[in-house]
This record gives sequence, structure tokens and C-alpha cells, in this order.
Amino acid sequence: MKLLEEKIKTDGVALNEHILKVDSFINHQIDPMLMQEMANEIAAHFKGRGITKIATIESSGIAPALMVSLALGVPLLILKKQPSKILNQDLYQTVVTSFTKETNYELTLSKKYISQNDHVLIVDDFLANGEAATAAIRLIRMSYATIAGLGILIEKSFQPGREKLEAQGIEVYALARIGNMGENFISFI
Repeated sequence: MKLLEEKIKTDGVALNEHILKVDSFINHQIDPMLMQEMANEIAAHFKGRGITKIATIESSGIAPALMVSLALGVPLLILKKQPSKILNQDLYQTVVTSFTKETNYELTLSKKYISQNDHVLIVDDFLANGEAATAAIRLIRMSYATIAGLGILIEKSFQPGREKLEAQGIEVYALARIGNMGENFISFI
């Protein structure tokens, strides 16, 4: 998506070969018009595939996922990074390894809001190593729901996430695919 690529070039900051800051328009501050355009693009790509729910991992994925949810007219499931203090039963749970943050965390999904009849599209802001997406897939599959695919705003294509997910039979649709980056340098595929 050229609009997103241009925004990354003008407002994104590549700190090094692994970290791209897009906090001025995707997560700390959100450009709602851009978010709507990106969501419409993802929704158009997956339209007509019987999607019953959108899922995302809190927190930076919430804005794009909510907009895709609105565009497709289906509910949004938020996969929590910490177990609820009051809802600690009836949860699907799995562990995620974050290479970016160099930590592990528990991902949870309430059993109340998903069933084997659901066909779920996962939406997130970034795809890099694919660990978070793999954990989200694992969590959703615990309910015997099916996965429609993965809609991503920004993919770091030089990292193994896409290959990992495609090897699991998951379609990956990314709006901007970064082929290479370094300090103050970004190139797109």
C-alpha cells in the first residue's frame, strides 16, 4: 500500500536493522484517516471469506483490528497479554516469546467469545519473527475455530515470520513489506 509506505518514509524512524518506530501514526498516536484506509484495504482483501470474528493481540493491534472489524461488520476479540485478575477461569492460554522485547508473556482468550463455528481473521500492526502470530493461531485453534488469514500493517520481510506462518498454511496479507532496514534506512519489497 503506497500510502502506508510513504507515511513510513516520512514519519517512521528506523533505529537499527530490527526496530522501526511508527509511534507517531500507528500506536502512541494514531492517524485515524490512515488507519481507516489500511483497515479498508485489509477488509477488501478478505471480504467474502465467511469471517465471523477479528482477533488481535493487545495493545498496538487494537486500532487496526477494530477498524477491520467495523469494515467487515464482525466482532473483535482481544487476546490479552496478562491473565485477568477476575476472569482467570474459562480461558485458553499459551506462552509467547517476544524477540523484540526479549521476554516471554502469557496470552489469553476467553472461551466465552469463541467457538468451533468461528472463522477468525487475525489483524496486527507488525509481523517479524512470527512468534506472536503463531501464539494467536495456537490460541484460536484451541477452540477448534478456523483461521481465515493474517492481515498485517507492516511486515519485516527480512525476518522469518511469513515463512513460518505460510508453512502452517496461513495466508499472510501485508500492506507494507520492508525488504531491508538500518539506521535511518528503509527499503520496501
